[in-house]
Amino acid sequence: MNAAGGPPLALTLGEPAGIGPDLTLAVWKRRVELDLPPFYVIGDAEFYRQRATMLGLDVPVAVVTPKQANATFARALPVVALDGAVTARPGRPDNSSAPAAIASIKRAVADVMAGDACGVVTNPIAKSVLYRGGFAEPGHTEYLARLAAEATGQSYRPVMLLWSNDLAVVPVTIHLPLKDVVSHLSTQLIVDTGRIVAHDLAARFGIARPRIAVAGLNPHAGEDGMLGEEDLAIVAPAVARLRAEGIDAVGPLPADTMFHERARATYDVAMCMYHDQALIPIKTLAFDHGVNVTLGLPFVRTSPDHGTAFDIAGTGKANPASLIAALHLAARLAAATRALVAAK
Repeated sequence: MNAAGGPPLALTLGEPAGIGPDLTLAVWKRRVELDLPPFYVIGDAEFYRQRATMLGLDVPVAVVTPKQANATFARALPVVALDGAVTARPGRPDNSSAPAAIASIKRAVADVMAGDACGVVTNPIAKSVLYRGGFAEPGHTEYLARLAAEATGQSYRPVMLLWSNDLAVVPVTIHLPLKDVVSHLSTQLIVDTGRIVAHDLAARFGIARPRIAVAGLNPHAGEDGMLGEEDLAIVAPAVARLRAEGIDAVGPLPADTMFHERARATYDVAMCMYHDQALIPIKTLAFDHGVNVTLGLPFVRTSPDHGTAFDIAGTGKANPASLIAALHLAARLAAATRALVAAK
């Protein structure tokens, strides 16, 4: 049983030809040393047995229901079985990859919405493989939001937070070509994002009044319009609206001076205008142990901040630090959420 006495975490299969299965086996093997919260993985038990043998890991595997996972975790890797076999080899996705990865995500969300899991931790997927398998969503996060909407009848706007002990960042626009950022960026988008960030940092991270540093879009935050008008016309009004709502937001700030150590001490999260403005600093500071957290969902979701690494799958060379951090953070956020609900 985890420290807070709640249900286990649901860990997804991810892309079976990638490093997700390797990391799952490796971290379970070190569960006592790492003081890991109990989790179960949703996949194919025989697939995990074969991958463990390939990696030279002595990992017993037990097929369980979610309710049996806490009791099983100490003696075996708990696996909630999918329908059908997973046959992908390391570095070689096959026809079983996409259906299994999608089914694992779907089951994890169903379990957490039913209260059988306290949070979802997702292993990395290969979007190109999923697209070939008929996956209709842009990515993991959008699919999670759709599943949540289907379960509740409500709509959700997911927000990506990249978290580490050194830095937390939120990209307001995410997977867009740089030339398209300005046309997608709006005051309303920044305000909506800031509201979700402020709410979830308070509700899940326990930060009573989160301090949000908002980066400018242009060099020097536009230099009073000399280097672009977007910071005056789009970003500054958003910051003003957030402050009017009682949210501790400051900006637009020059992005090139936001991420040194003294600057980071003045805020809890940096909201950035585009993907690389957010991800370059956090991957510089926390490449191996950063965690991808989805805000704005009705459940806790974390993920390692790395890809499938097909080139080293099955070799045992993958670094488990990000998955370890994702599991610990998911358990922490789930416990905080339970405590908040209990206090109401």
